[in-house]
Amino acid sequence: MADLDDDELLAALGVEIAPPKIVSHTPREERIIAGFEDILRFHRAHGRAPQHGEARDIFERLYAVRLDRLRQLPEALALLTALDTVGLLSSTTDTAMDAHTLDEDALLAELGVSADPANDDITVLRHVRSSIEKQAAEEIAVRTPCADFPNFKPLFAQVQKELDGAIRQTRSFQVKSVDEIKAGAFFIVGGQIAYIADVGDAFSTSFNMQRMDSRLRVIYDNGTESNVLLRSLQRALHRDDMARLITDPNPGPLFSQDWDEGDVESGTIYVLRSLSDHPYVAQHRELIHKIGVTGGKVESRIANACHDATYLLAEVEIVATYKLAGIQRGKLENLFHRIFAAAQLDLTIEDRFGHPVKPREWFLVPLQVIDEAVQRVIDGSITNLIYDPASATLIAVK
Repeated sequence: MADLDDDELLAALGVEIAPPKIVSHTPREERIIAGFEDILRFHRAHGRAPQHGEARDIFERLYAVRLDRLRQLPEALALLTALDTVGLLSSTTDTAMDAHTLDEDALLAELGVSADPANDDITVLRHVRSSIEKQAAEEIAVRTPCADFPNFKPLFAQVQKELDGAIRQTRSFQVKSVDEIKAGAFFIVGGQIAYIADVGDAFSTSFNMQRMDSRLRVIYDNGTESNVLLRSLQRALHRDDMARLITDPNPGPLFSQDWDEGDVESGTIYVLRSLSDHPYVAQHRELIHKIGVTGGKVESRIANACHDATYLLAEVEIVATYKLAGIQRGKLENLFHRIFAAAQLDLTIEDRFGHPVKPREWFLVPLQVIDEAVQRVIDGSITNLIYDPASATLIAVK
């Protein structure tokens, strides 16, 4: 007698075999499931639930908001219980929001995505990424920890600051060529800021001798890096609808040496040296400078320096000033802070009330380098330059 399979054996015993149950879901339920699957993928990749916080990747923040909403939606709890093998829906300790947490619409606005009021019935799930977007993120997802990330971290902080201050802009990555994928360029891909740290030698691809490619070193703002092909990054950028190119800072005509009739003096950039007796400051006095911008008189600005933690609670001396005309002073200040970010003074002092303060705008930079930076702003050659503490010179970002 031939061996019978399970169904044949059950039939021989007179047991009816019910046809497989086909489970169908409404479009709303499909969105809920797809949104939760994104959260599960995040949990598998990171070993934890997504969390809130300004320092988090923006997609993680979106997932955290989404998870909070799903926990409050009875329909979702009933629908997702079988999928929730790690207990994300029952836990409330990993993603608790505070008063400063942005909602999903605000987070999406940071990416240039507008909320659709027509979908208010399921606002938290209407922005679920498509399979194309997921494929784009996965194409560049093979990453390793970046051993020298401290060298790049100030760049990311400054880029974010310049985005906030409108010194840089973001725009959709729509070009077909690869010209904009170059050393020193910044992108937003997969919800993270990516920096092209290095572009290797060009080589022809095996299937098309006329089609050139290069190996890239890409650093991400979460402290990881990847060694991807230029063409792979290009495809990932095109497939990700939320991918953005971050433009270069554009200082514009910040200074004017020849004053024309009608010019409006909008301020002064000043360079100060501290007279503090703090041991570290005293030891490096000739190198430590404060760079700032004021719309009034510098002398008035520093009149009470010895009582202000911003000035290290000590008198200061003015070592250089440069007049500004027809510019936005805040943008200029941000520009100089980007250039000298790697040399920012890491010093914490107590203010006159005993509270710890970490003054900004102080940098370990020789005066002649600051002067060179000013001249390069004047002639427009400052773009893509940063200060290299090792050589004490301005260098081009590769």
